[in-house]
Amino acid sequence: MDLSRNVKGVAEQLQKFCIAVAGCGGLGSNIAVSLVRTGATRLKLADFDNVEECNLNRQHFFLNDVDKPKSPSLAAILRRINPEVGLEVFDEKLVDSNVGRFFEGADILIEAFDSAEAKLWLIDRWSELCPGKPVVCGSGVAGIGSFEDIKVRKIGNIYLCGDGKSDASEGFIAPKVAIVAQLEAMTAIKIMTESVVK
Repeated sequence: MDLSRNVKGVAEQLQKFCIAVAGCGGLGSNIAVSLVRTGATRLKLADFDNVEECNLNRQHFFLNDVDKPKSPSLAAILRRINPEVGLEVFDEKLVDSNVGRFFEGADILIEAFDSAEAKLWLIDRWSELCPGKPVVCGSGVAGIGSFEDIKVRKIGNIYLCGDGKSDASEGFIAPKVAIVAQLEAMTAIKIMTESVVK
């Protein structure tokens, strides 16, 4: 993959990290694509769901992916971007009995779940099993409003990206979901390249 137009040193730094992406929907699929395009070469992907046609308004999938499992489908897309990317695919729901296996070897977690309860559970388990390691989360990606409130809030080693208040009942559109996804991706990249990017 030709990264000659990349910010110097970023790809080399990202390649030192194993990145776990939990959830391969609107946030996770867009995040993973951006990470691979930026030079990340070691990712873990987890999602138990299938692609639905109603996902195509905001998720990085295509019509021929409909009814296929999300994590393997995303892996195929990432390999089209960079055939040499190393991927570990978990086509299963993360629960107490397998989350340790998903976290194993990961240096940073990017949370891209839908429900608040699942997000809290994942962050709690990460904090317990991988103390001190950073986790980047999405919170508030729905609707059109609250655009001016999209930002990163840092609490210890937890980075919360989004407007922090919009409700899923408002519905989702590609631009806002993509903005928060890119903010999560950029936050993770900044964490991993702090000594390179000023």
